Amino acid sequence: MMPIKNRNIRWGILGLGGIANKFATDLLTVNGAELYAVASRTQIKADDFANKYQAKVAYNSYQQLVENEQVDAIYIATPHALHQENTLLCLEHGKAVLCEKPFAMDATQVNAMIASAKQYNTLLMEALWTYFLPHYQFVLTELANKTYGNIVKLEANFGFVREFNNDSRLFNKSLGGGSLLDIGIYPIFAALSTLGKPNNIQASASYFANGADSSCSMIFEYEHATATLESTLLEQTSNEAIFYCDTGIIKINNGFHGPTTVTIIENNEERVVDFGYSTLGYNYEIEHFNELLRQEKSESNIMNFAFSKQLINTLDEVRNFINLHY
Repeated sequence: MMPIKNRNIRWGILGLGGIANKFATDLLTVNGAELYAVASRTQIKADDFANKYQAKVAYNSYQQLVENEQVDAIYIATPHALHQENTLLCLEHGKAVLCEKPFAMDATQVNAMIASAKQYNTLLMEALWTYFLPHYQFVLTELANKTYGNIVKLEANFGFVREFNNDSRLFNKSLGGGSLLDIGIYPIFAALSTLGKPNNIQASASYFANGADSSCSMIFEYEHATATLESTLLEQTSNEAIFYCDTGIIKINNGFHGPTTVTIIENNEERVVDFGYSTLGYNYEIEHFNELLRQEKSESNIMNFAFSKQLINTLDEVRNFINLHY
């Protein structure tokens, strides 16, 4: 087979739900990459997806996908509870893995996945796309450079309303459904990626009748800053991340976790920074992952194992605090 540096990277997608459709849409915009194979639990769904996104092969078996020697990398888009099992299967067959967030259900699973990646010396990365979006990298640079001084306070929320459906993955506790793992991970990510590990965590939650968390409110306390974080499936929130600094405010506007704009507030004046997004935003993490593959890296220098461990450990700590057990 031609060296990966000199040809298209051939992607497979395992699990063909809503997020897989978004990923595949943006994969088509990435130079030097192609969707080669897809797998679902039913052949009809796999065939439809393959036709829609120009994949060459469609399977009704995950095993068949990982055994295809033409596939270089696999994007795992299955429910949270299957991430560890699916990742280990891919790694055992020498496939580079981009696994959708959350990496897995808890730290024990994440540690097992990372250990397997190291055992097989195979690239593994958590697909937390926000980290790679230009607007978020811009904010990280502004904060690191202390353009407006130190962060004093962070407020970040993510909330929307969807009619409760006990059969939906979003509300299915056994699959990791509920607000915390599905969307609460984003406000937590905003805090960890800018302020680091908190000195103290406070949290409270509400629950649906089936035991899945319907909302979670958190306060992360730092030596010189406080982060107030929220996730909810009960109401539409502003979905903003606002960094209050010594001499100014950096506000990531509605949909802060995805492509959006940034408002800078300084001396009572506002300035909006527009990043001219033309895609859904998944292409940035794909391009980063492709470059890692071409450089024969086994770990991202941005979404690295240490950060993924810190993220899942924090999620575990919040879950223990609110007595949420899967």
